[in-house]
Amino acid sequence: MKVVLVDDTHINLVLMSRLVDKLQGVSTIGFQSAREALAWCNAHPYDLLIVDYMMPDLNGLEFIARLQAPPDQRPPVLMVTASVDLDVRHRALENGASDFLIKPIDKVEFLARTRNMLALRSATLSLQHRASWLADEVAKATAELCAREQETIMLLCRASEYRDPETGAHIQRMARYSRLIAAGLGLSDEQQSDLLNAAPMHDIGKVGTPDHILLKPGRLTAEEMAVMRQHAEIGYNILKDCKARMHKLAAEIALTHHERYDGQGYPRGLAGEAIPQAGRIVAVADVFDALTSVRPYKPAWSMEAARQHLLDHSGAHFDPRCVDALLRRWDEVLDIRARYQDEQGGPAAVTA
Repeated sequence: MKVVLVDDTHINLVLMSRLVDKLQGVSTIGFQSAREALAWCNAHPYDLLIVDYMMPDLNGLEFIARLQAPPDQRPPVLMVTASVDLDVRHRALENGASDFLIKPIDKVEFLARTRNMLALRSATLSLQHRASWLADEVAKATAELCAREQETIMLLCRASEYRDPETGAHIQRMARYSRLIAAGLGLSDEQQSDLLNAAPMHDIGKVGTPDHILLKPGRLTAEEMAVMRQHAEIGYNILKDCKARMHKLAAEIALTHHERYDGQGYPRGLAGEAIPQAGRIVAVADVFDALTSVRPYKPAWSMEAARQHLLDHSGAHFDPRCVDALLRRWDEVLDIRARYQDEQGGPAAVTA
C-alpha cells in the first residue's frame, strides 16, 4: 500500500518515512511542497495521506479542500498539527480528515494510527471489490435470463413462421423498422431493444388460424376475414400470462398492432393515445414491410409507393408521429431493406 507524506520540514518527512517503513507491504512517497503533493494526489492512486497542518504555500486545511475526489470516495487522511484549536479540527473534519496526530509525534501513536488507517483502507477496498464482483455476477445472471428469453422468442417465431407465408426476412425487417421508429420518438436504448425483440411475436396468434384461410391465394371473404382477425386475441391469450417483461410487451403488441389511429381497427376499436405506443409503432412497421413484400394475394409494392401509403394514411390508420419517425430515417430504412432480403426456405430467427 502507498502512503503519501506531506510536510515542509525535511527531517519530519525522513522521520515519518522511516516509521512507516516498519509496516510490512507499505511504501511511502514524500513531498516538501504542498502544491506538488496536491498535483500528485489528484493524478495518482494512494492509500493514506499524512499531511502537516502548518505549511507555507498551502496549509493542511486548504490541501484537503482541494483534493478532487469527494470525501466519501478518497483514501483516509491523517492530519498532523501542533494546534489544539478545536476550530481547526472541526474544519479539518468537515473537509474530509479522518484522524489527527499532535506534534511532537509519538512513535507508538503514529504507527498505531497509521496501521489503523491502512486497515480501514484495506477493508474499504475489499468491500468495493466485493460490490464490483457482485455487480458482475448479477450482470451475468441477467444476461443469461435475457438469452433464454431470446431463445423462447426465436422458438415462438419459428413455430409461427412455419405456418405463415410471411418470410423470416419480414420478421427481421419489421422488427428493425420498429426500433427505428422507437429511436425517432426518443425512446431509451432499453425500450428500443425491447421492441426489437418483442415485435417479431406480433402475429404469433396465426398459429390458431386455419390453413385454408391463412394460405388462401386470393382475397378473403368477410367471414374468412373475421376468422383471420381473431389472431390478435389469440396471440394475446398465448402471451398474456408470461411473467417476463419482454413477453408482456409482446402480448400488448399482438393485441393492438391492428388497431387504427382513427378507431376503425380491431379487435377493440381503440383510437389515438388509447392504443399503446408499442402497438402504434408496430402497426406502421408491419404494414410498411407487408406492402413491400410479396404475398399470396398481391405483388410487392415499391418502397416509394409504400412510403406514400404511410403519408396518405397518417392520422387515419397510423399515428402521424410514428410515420414521421420512420420516414425521417429513410436512408436507414433503405439499408434495412437491402440487408434483409426475402429468401426461400425455412424461417429465420431475429438477430441483433
